[in-house]
Amino acid sequence: MAEPMDLLEQRIGALRAEVRRTVMAGDRARAKRLRAELRAVEAEWDVAILAITGHDPGEDLEAKAPTASLLPVREQVHQVLTFLTVPAAPKMIVALHAALFAGALTGTQLTSLRRDEANSFKAAPYGRPYYLCAVLTADHLSPARGLLAVSTWPLAERIAGPLSQRVHFLTAAVRLAEHLSQSDLATLPAQRLLWEFASNIPGGARSFGTMKPNIVQRAALAELQVHHDADLSHREAAARRALNQLDDSQQMFGVALKLATATTKGQ
Repeated sequence: MAEPMDLLEQRIGALRAEVRRTVMAGDRARAKRLRAELRAVEAEWDVAILAITGHDPGEDLEAKAPTASLLPVREQVHQVLTFLTVPAAPKMIVALHAALFAGALTGTQLTSLRRDEANSFKAAPYGRPYYLCAVLTADHLSPARGLLAVSTWPLAERIAGPLSQRVHFLTAAVRLAEHLSQSDLATLPAQRLLWEFASNIPGGARSFGTMKPNIVQRAALAELQVHHDADLSHREAAARRALNQLDDSQQMFGVALKLATATTKGQ
């Protein structure tokens, strides 16, 4: 298994670097294709590592004591964010990780993560294939409190506007519901998490016992269509401002609110 794992890890590293180069070049269509390919290879890596550890993804994770993950914390967070495809707060990251992935991740492990990533970038810019970075507020281009994103995502996907919190919530619900449509992946913790989504989506489910992933997904998509275009337009406008006003580090980790406000007034 060691050699295939090495090859997968090399491929993941190469794809991440290529995604970053493509994003920086502004080729969104190719970046989207590369990110899909990257997710597929990362999924292969997940299957391989689960085979090594002997974990059965269909098991109820509550039936056994939490075990430490073989992945570093930043890799675990990246795994969750890549699954979601949208920014998330530590509470959501920890909950989804507990529901879907092996090992235990705690909120305290994420406390200094963004600061450490920023320091790493300042010490050696682009020395890593990706960074766990801040989400920028659309109004001031300052770091949104608590939210994490992946630096290889297009800038507009790393910005939060007035509707983004709801859009992120609905997108996460769609991703989880789609995943749980495969019955062998529907563990009890994952079902409970899906219920937390469904109970806050009109038409999602009447009760935990009657909840169906495909119905939750349909309800989330229906509401998502209402907000998506307006949210995207707001974020893309903010991204254009950010590209003109901020350097590479500031685009990833934001600027102090005072500086960002002064920059906006000086336009």
